[in-house]
Amino acid sequence: MRRFVRDNGMTLGFGTAFLLALTGQAIAGCAEFNNQLATDGLARTGFLDYLASSDFAVDVTENWQSEYLQFFLYIFATVWLLQRGSPESKEMDKAGPESDEDQRMGEHAGPDSPHWAGVGGVRQAVFSRSLGLMMALLFLLSWLAQSVAGVAAYNEQQLRQLQAPVGWTQYLASADFWSRSLQNWQSELLAVASMAVLSVYLRQRGSPESKPVGTAHTATGIEG
Repeated sequence: MRRFVRDNGMTLGFGTAFLLALTGQAIAGCAEFNNQLATDGLARTGFLDYLASSDFAVDVTENWQSEYLQFFLYIFATVWLLQRGSPESKEMDKAGPESDEDQRMGEHAGPDSPHWAGVGGVRQAVFSRSLGLMMALLFLLSWLAQSVAGVAAYNEQQLRQLQAPVGWTQYLASADFWSRSLQNWQSELLAVASMAVLSVYLRQRGSPESKPVGTAHTATGIEG
């Protein structure tokens, strides 16, 4: 058990933190939701009912889709985009998908390489882009979930104000949908840009996201 915890420390640590944060969001969100119901002169809702509500679902999924968008863009963009001096960047002469030899693909695959890295054709093409494709799929699914939960929450608010509900396609063109999406996108993109630049000049001893403390500012693609 101790070895399992050590070998999976990042997953267990961040997974636990995620569950705690999600629980905290649910508790605070339920309180805020009930305050709004009281303001509107409506009956309070229970905690379990709030967890099954569109209001909770849209708040959760709008954050998930922005995170997966960040990783999707970051994974694909860093194939080509470079930042001199950043450990988040490849070395300056390695822009692009790199050679089969550099990537240990095809005839250059080793005995410990994943099977699909050594085969050709569609399987190799898909596997060599599988991380970015999975992030793109998770982004699209969470964005779809946000839109479905969002239109339900929006229409609930419309009915409270004695206004007509809207259809899903109408909601996709609404200011509410795009405001929810873009306010998260801009923060994620700012965070990535900040990390790329600040990691050129600042250090964090022992972190793989930082260069070694004594490494020159111009050193690129080196992690601690």
